[in-house]
Amino acid sequence: MKTALTIAGSDSSGGAGIQADIKTMISNGVYAMSAITALTAQNTTGVYGIQETSPEFLDNQLDCIFTDIFPDAVKIGMLSSAEIMHHVAVKLQQYHAHHIVLDPVMISTSGHRLMDKDAEQTLQKELFPLAEIITPNIPEAEALTGLQITNADSMEEAAHKLYESFHISVLLKGGHRINDANDLLYTNGHGIWLHGERINNPNTHGTGCTLSSAIASNLAKGFDMDTSVERAKDYISGALAAMLDLGKGSGPMDHGYALPAFETKDVSYEEE
Repeated sequence: MKTALTIAGSDSSGGAGIQADIKTMISNGVYAMSAITALTAQNTTGVYGIQETSPEFLDNQLDCIFTDIFPDAVKIGMLSSAEIMHHVAVKLQQYHAHHIVLDPVMISTSGHRLMDKDAEQTLQKELFPLAEIITPNIPEAEALTGLQITNADSMEEAAHKLYESFHISVLLKGGHRINDANDLLYTNGHGIWLHGERINNPNTHGTGCTLSSAIASNLAKGFDMDTSVERAKDYISGALAAMLDLGKGSGPMDHGYALPAFETKDVSYEEE
């Protein structure tokens, strides 16, 4: 069985972070492992607390994984500080990790910055060179390129600039600001538009985590980059189309929509 590792933060509500990554990896047919960079207290209404993992303990987690069950692909999500980023980069180089999918998690789709400038520089300098593909949203691509992205043409310009600057594949996610569900994959020197189905579902918590984990899962199974991204988009479309509705805010997707359902029945317990 192929294996995949997520290096990311924990989401106590299960919709994003390592919980979403593990669900996604299992649903896409690979064995999932995790190294936790931070604990969060959150639910569908917001984030109420963050506790960062110590760099030394993160090193310990990564050593245990790479020296026993070597991952066929690695997904990197939330890294909360420059120090944590540096430790991850050192370990990935030490163990010659491959098929690294990096979700930058720099800026939310609403434009809120999620890391300081020092961490952004460390991300670009130490982790981008190790990645096979990065998956920025529009605000992140604007910050990385200095360009204003307002339409399909400027998306193509930004993706090309990222590809040329960092010499890695780029999946620029269109999002609601530009092209709804249409994303641009720039790889092997050219751009490919990936047209997705517009699904009217307000419950989109964890879509970025899910997409990058699905890409990593398919790379782990031996698919090429184009096919891995296309399969990942199909998977996330299915998870959204399942129309799971949980929580009081922006809820999670149904990561297991394609898995066989176990028969259940209501059981009532009588007090003795």
